[in-house]
Amino acid sequence: MDRMTSLRVFREVVESGSFTAAADRLAISAPMVSKHVAQLEKSLGARLLNRSSRHLSLTEAGTAWYAQSTQALDLLDAAEVAIGRRNDTPRGRLKVSAPVWCATPRFARVLADYRARCPEVLVDIHLENRKIDLAADGYDLALRATQEPSPALIARPLCRVQFHLVAAAAYAGRMGMPATPADLARLGAIVPSYVKLEGLSLKGAGGRHAPLRFQPVMFSDDTTLTLHAVRAGMGMAFLPEWLVDNDLAQGGLIRLVPDYAAPPVTLFAVYTSRQYMAPKLRSFIDFLAERLVVDDKAAQRRAKHSAA
Repeated sequence: MDRMTSLRVFREVVESGSFTAAADRLAISAPMVSKHVAQLEKSLGARLLNRSSRHLSLTEAGTAWYAQSTQALDLLDAAEVAIGRRNDTPRGRLKVSAPVWCATPRFARVLADYRARCPEVLVDIHLENRKIDLAADGYDLALRATQEPSPALIARPLCRVQFHLVAAAAYAGRMGMPATPADLARLGAIVPSYVKLEGLSLKGAGGRHAPLRFQPVMFSDDTTLTLHAVRAGMGMAFLPEWLVDNDLAQGGLIRLVPDYAAPPVTLFAVYTSRQYMAPKLRSFIDFLAERLVVDDKAAQRRAKHSAA
């Protein structure tokens, strides 16, 4: 029998004054109440109750046991209530890994709005273009842009992210504006060192695919540095729209062969388990899913309006 249940049954017997009343309160049978008390007495090696057909009384050992076990149960009940309250309200440090290109005003606004909604959560965000081991590195969550999330982890899709092939307008003018994907081979490219781009192709109207060939001028594992290198006229690069939308709108950067595009990737919230999911983690993922989808739809409407 469960020892904790036996303790609670014994307390109820003492406080209600009978086995029958305790059974009614606990919604179990009177024989089961008797078994719990008997098991408790057997494990302690002492009689706890004096029994008669009409009356129950505590023995000396029972009086001492009732006082101390009741105090212990009260402490446990208080702890359960406290934990329950903590589990209701998002709070605590939330360690998150995210791509470097999340360092944008757009994502900062999302974080600020989440802070306003859940002020007791301290977001500890690490920007890095590598796949961390969530469990080994102590992360609660990773944001990953991919077309194929790891099957070993729980992955919730948040929004689509389009990557654009861009260059500085002055650089493209100097090197000669490419008219087709094949023309891109004569331009230099800043290539990410953390992903493989072999076999990448661009998709055009009517489902046409064109292989993409790069002439690397630099490898980089930092998306922000890549953006600065593109702005400086070092070469072209694939960069997420989150990072280049303002540059494109202002004309500092231009999209190359805009009739062709790489397949969009999905930004996933990746975590290790759905079981006993902390409120801080659940609330953050739910908030990202809510906000990023709304922001993504708004960006698509702006893009259609600009194109028109």
